[in-house]
Amino acid sequence: MSFVLGENRYGKAETHVVRITKDGPSHGIKDLTVSVALSGDMSDVHLTGDNAAVLPTDTQKNTVFAFAQKYGIETSENFAVLLAQHFVDSQPTIHHARVEVAEFGWDRIRPWAGRHGGPPKDHGHSFVRSGRETRTAVVHYDGAATRVVSGLQDLVVMNSTDSEFHGYIKDEYTTLPETRDRILATAVTARWRHGETDNADIRTADFDGSYDVARSAMLEAFAETYSLSLQQTLYAMGTRVLEECPGICEIRFALPNKHHFAVDLSPLGLANPNETFYAADRPYGLIEGTVLREGAPEAGPAWT
Repeated sequence: MSFVLGENRYGKAETHVVRITKDGPSHGIKDLTVSVALSGDMSDVHLTGDNAAVLPTDTQKNTVFAFAQKYGIETSENFAVLLAQHFVDSQPTIHHARVEVAEFGWDRIRPWAGRHGGPPKDHGHSFVRSGRETRTAVVHYDGAATRVVSGLQDLVVMNSTDSEFHGYIKDEYTTLPETRDRILATAVTARWRHGETDNADIRTADFDGSYDVARSAMLEAFAETYSLSLQQTLYAMGTRVLEECPGICEIRFALPNKHHFAVDLSPLGLANPNETFYAADRPYGLIEGTVLREGAPEAGPAWT
């Protein structure tokens, strides 16, 4: 019996880097975790323990901090592109780099307007952790092409009405009653793939702008869709993003259905006209789907 080495990669996971930009009294924060995974001529390290082709994971961690200081962090995507291209282009044994970034938001603390009168002013160097979603990015680079997937997770949204669920399959195990008026709530995880661009141009692409447009398009479609199913809402959100963002060729969603059930208050002598709910956390329905432009190029390894 013989054996062969299959696909493999290695790297440093979740290097937490915080970069402060200081423009006089007004500061800015970029707060990221960066995970690097490299692959290439790695047979010997697996088969014989020869480390000659291995760039240490500690070096990868140091590179993240060094690049944050040397180049700053414009966006998660731009920073990931710089790192991925560096690891492949600087090391002959490294043929492919995957860099994944999660970005955590901070807002400047604003004093209460009524305390001193007049409009509130930002505290230039004081921040509170944002309650927004986590922004994400994944970059793949193989020495020839750079592929960028932007995204977000834990974008929690709710429609308190304009949602129904009925007409589904019913068998001997079905107990769920049909409803013509329900809460629709989810925590959106979305990832969208940018079309391939010249490797030099992609370093300066406006990823902040496309992120803001994609996020707004998702929220508007969620709010404006009278939903007969969460799947219908998913498709509406995806098509709206592609309509508003011509540089995006594909978007994928994972939408947990955050169930809200009207509480039966009749044993307490109270009516409940769909106003008081029990929010169930488990189990939950999980709706996943992809919306892409017709004829869009294949993703290759961009999603993994």
